[in-house]
Amino acid sequence: MYQTFIKRLLDVVLSLLALTFLSPIFLAVIFLIGCAYFENPFFFQMRPGKGGVLFKIIKFKTMNQKRDEKGNLLSGNERITGIGRWLRKTSIDELPQLINVLKGDMSLIGPRPLLVEYLKLYNQQQMRRHEVRPGVTGWAQVNGRNSISWQEKFEYDIWYVDHISFLVDLKILFLTIVKVIGIKNVNSSDVITMEKFTGNK
Repeated sequence: MYQTFIKRLLDVVLSLLALTFLSPIFLAVIFLIGCAYFENPFFFQMRPGKGGVLFKIIKFKTMNQKRDEKGNLLSGNERITGIGRWLRKTSIDELPQLINVLKGDMSLIGPRPLLVEYLKLYNQQQMRRHEVRPGVTGWAQVNGRNSISWQEKFEYDIWYVDHISFLVDLKILFLTIVKVIGIKNVNSSDVITMEKFTGNK
């Protein structure tokens, strides 16, 4: 009952409330990014959702489009801007995903949607993370996020799939708020993003 109906209802209601309450921050960030990049403040990328079905995730843009002399994009660490670093540190760059939640692409709580290229690298157990809608935050995020290994991340994701409940989601939501306010374990060291998953060795 919770997973099939109540969870989705809570996603819609809470996302609408959050978007309304956070609208001043939304508008301020759009203005700041516009001033920094002079382009669309949103970043769109295809990600696999429930059942591996692809959808377009929405985030605030944190990187510029600087390229080397050959026309290739520079690394993420070289392209991230001052405001982009702050957006990631505070997790504000994730706020537009509330729109994905309203659309039904995502849930507030669930395994984070990873890159499409990883689909072919998962083993059967890791693929189970796609049995549920991906989340804006999840069990792996409140247990280390980018400071844990890929193996640990997948283990947390599968644990969540097997233990979905209102109380588990409430706990994850509470811990997420605590970590965002305290800005803890948002990224490991000075690394902007976790190193890519290259498959099971």
